[in-house]
Amino acid sequence: MALNLESLPSAPSSLGFLTANPIANAVSDAYRSFSERRARLGLSNPGTVETIAKEVQREVSLTNYMHSGIRADLTKVVSLSPLFQVSHQFAMGEHQNPYAFAGLFGTNKVFLQGSMDNSGLLSTRFNYRWNPSLVTKTQFQIGSQDMASIEHEYTGSDFTSSVKMLNPSYLEGGLTGIYILSHLQSVTRKLALGIEAVWQRAALNQPPESALSYCAKYKSDDWIATAQLHAQGALNATYWRRVSDKVQAGVDMTLQAAPGPGGLMGGGLQKEGITSFGVKYDFRMSTFRAQVDSKGKLGCILEKRVAPPVMMSFCADVDHFTQSAKVGLGISIEAGGEELQEHQEALGAQASPNIPF
Repeated sequence: MALNLESLPSAPSSLGFLTANPIANAVSDAYRSFSERRARLGLSNPGTVETIAKEVQREVSLTNYMHSGIRADLTKVVSLSPLFQVSHQFAMGEHQNPYAFAGLFGTNKVFLQGSMDNSGLLSTRFNYRWNPSLVTKTQFQIGSQDMASIEHEYTGSDFTSSVKMLNPSYLEGGLTGIYILSHLQSVTRKLALGIEAVWQRAALNQPPESALSYCAKYKSDDWIATAQLHAQGALNATYWRRVSDKVQAGVDMTLQAAPGPGGLMGGGLQKEGITSFGVKYDFRMSTFRAQVDSKGKLGCILEKRVAPPVMMSFCADVDHFTQSAKVGLGISIEAGGEELQEHQEALGAQASPNIPF
């Protein structure tokens, strides 16, 4: 008589009790119900804790754009999809290297960037997107001061979590380096709350240190307000507003409370802070930024595209308290060739891959 194997009952798994029990079923139902309610709220991703104030600090502020002296950037775009370009940078001025060479390669999953200056300082970045939500970012620097950074960033529908390690090491028989864990969660459609934990240990003969920081972000239709409370007692608050389609304005305030010369018992707390106000104007072929702070420093920068591949920039800042001034002039030339421009027009929006920067 033939034996029908399909008619025999399957043997229960030895670990089946971990999922097939009342407690596991209750936890699964509660999680499913919570996920359904959270999805019905229609929350959006709030970004990351590191870039919580990017509208003010990266778009309006002059910190990332100011330079003194003369600078020229020559960029050659070899390909658009995948993106591949090389660049040469020449500079004469304060805190600037006379020459630097850089290369960049990017696809939908991979981002590679490397640069080397005339002093032999090598800097590299390598990012890899494992899936639409998880990206690993690495950065290494070899030269006068070696540095290694590894970060794993997970982007959810209404939150972003990241784990970052700076100079991690276990070669001395113990864990050293700086480790940062951050999480930013949308609570409502306009409000997001976040927390950042830092653990660091410079060497095994030194005790480890830890700190917690808290942050909040409120996003309206045409304005954004953020606040960050650091463990050292520093408070940073920003306010960004879109005045019109071409005008943006922002305020950045930092307040630090530190013990006086006599300590907490003798001198009490000393409050130190700085507030800056900046505006950004976008014209058809140029961009103008201006900023003034509470320490009497005034700065501005004008970027103008004089031709399709040529961008000129002029920046200046004046410090009224120290009676000092700086001026900078820059030119950026990007060459791609007529064939590359025709290829970009033919592909349209598909010409730019979604690179994991």
